[in-house]
Amino acid sequence: MDGTKVVARTNTRFKTAYNALLARLDTWPEETPLPSEAVIADWLSVSRTVARSVLRELDEAKIVDWRGRRKDLLRRPLPSDRFSLTELRSGSEKVERAFLEWILRRDVPPDTRLNVRDLSRRFSVSPSSVTEFLSGFSRFGLVRREGRDGWMLDGFTPQYAMELSDFRQMIEIDAALRFAALGGEHPVWAELEAMEREHHRILDEIEVSFHDFSALDDRFHATIVAQSQNRFALEFQNLISFVFHYHYQWNKRFERQRNEAAIGEHLAYIAALRSQEPARIEIAARAHLATARQTLLASIERPQV
Repeated sequence: MDGTKVVARTNTRFKTAYNALLARLDTWPEETPLPSEAVIADWLSVSRTVARSVLRELDEAKIVDWRGRRKDLLRRPLPSDRFSLTELRSGSEKVERAFLEWILRRDVPPDTRLNVRDLSRRFSVSPSSVTEFLSGFSRFGLVRREGRDGWMLDGFTPQYAMELSDFRQMIEIDAALRFAALGGEHPVWAELEAMEREHHRILDEIEVSFHDFSALDDRFHATIVAQSQNRFALEFQNLISFVFHYHYQWNKRFERQRNEAAIGEHLAYIAALRSQEPARIEIAARAHLATARQTLLASIERPQV
């Protein structure tokens, strides 16, 4: 986004709603007026005040012509119209993402000592932000405090991985089955369509873009689990992000191949969700989660040096 956004529009809720409506406008029928503010607010799961702010921004960007009750699409949104993932994240989320990306890209192994001041300089955040993140993350048993400013990054056992996988399956299948009852106007369908396009992009560029799959994998499963509207399931998703989408990446063997296979399973999963057939959804979900479980268990085996 450019620098013209006003301060009142810098909150994450507005930005998320703005991006969600842009995703829907990607496929909006030409010469068809947009619905009322009430319907748009319902699409985005926000108040009418936020919906009006989004429409006002779209009008100023000349994406939508908003005149009274009439709202017409002037042009299709461009990638540059969207808020970036960095802009969408809160302060704590930025530390989390920076930490996980560091582990993924730099091959940080288990039993690595973590220094708060070193991490704060690396991530360009305050030491207190790093300490707050590590303290909260320690409840998952994967990092632990050592000394005043030191922390240890731990690995985990196959038993831990199996228990985690079993619990993940319970939560995600329950959430996925809820897609069968969603109305056609629910905003999650636009999100799925946008993610499907991103899956195809990575697949088309798999030789150079396979690293991009981890973030998309995280986003895909988080979107499914979000449909449970269960605060405990959403909290558990933080642990899932770390373990399934980052921890197993310490073992780089066959990373491109397994990401390519996972993309194929995701596309089948998306098709099943769209079908809104419970039996088909459960089959696709169980198949993909079983693969993820085996990938995780295999990754715990350290390659011989």
